[in-house]
Amino acid sequence: MEEKKQQFDIELNREVAQGTYSNLSIISHSSSEFIVDFIRIMPGMPKAEVKSRIILTPEHAKRLLLALQDNVRRFEMDYGKINLPEGGPIAPMFPVDLEPQGQA
Repeated sequence: MEEKKQQFDIELNREVAQGTYSNLSIISHSSSEFIVDFIRIMPGMPKAEVKSRIILTPEHAKRLLLALQDNVRRFEMDYGKINLPEGGPIAPMFPVDLEPQGQA
């Protein structure tokens, strides 16, 4: 039996195409959904801001996981291993204590 593939157009408007920078994500879940908050955290700034929240079904969360694993594997084949800082994959790049440390 021949499987039919559904085709549809995906529109990417100019604003979304610019992208939003995020250097921290927080993932939480319930029995019915995964929530991924993308955050921009800047050293010395007293507050981090959630730039985007994506809510996924468990099935789509797993598909995203597999797609990211595949893309990271292909990236590393093309450009070399991605090295993570000491402390493991979930260690922040800089202290999460966002209190300004500088003095005037």
